[in-house]
Amino acid sequence: MLPEGDIADTSGRYGSFAMEVLINEMFKLGARRENMQAKIFGGGQVMASFTTMNVGERNTDFVTQYLQTERIPIVSEDVLDIYPRKVVYFPTTGKAMVKRLAHAHPEALVERERSTGSAVQLAKRSAGGSVDLF
Repeated sequence: MLPEGDIADTSGRYGSFAMEVLINEMFKLGARRENMQAKIFGGGQVMASFTTMNVGERNTDFVTQYLQTERIPIVSEDVLDIYPRKVVYFPTTGKAMVKRLAHAHPEALVERERSTGSAVQLAKRSAGGSVDLF
């Protein structure tokens, strides 16, 4: 997700539109602003080569400013740094569990994938389906 973008883009990939939709849907379901709280996670710079755009830092700045403007307090956060994170959220209780994953030098992984790309594509074609594990 990017913090800002084309105002006509309603795909939800831009934070400014996605947050408006999320909060408005919560209001429709009976949420009250005075009861809202936020927990924010992510924004890590997991690829060292992404220094010019620094999407993670921009997203963190955006969400922090947005929540302040909307008067929604941040009650928990784990943001920035270099680590990817795994977040598990339990909506019925509001509990969130965050695990910082090992920084796996993704640039090396990308290069390795490029060099073995044909074998990976062949394996994907013959796999017979896909499963997402969390």
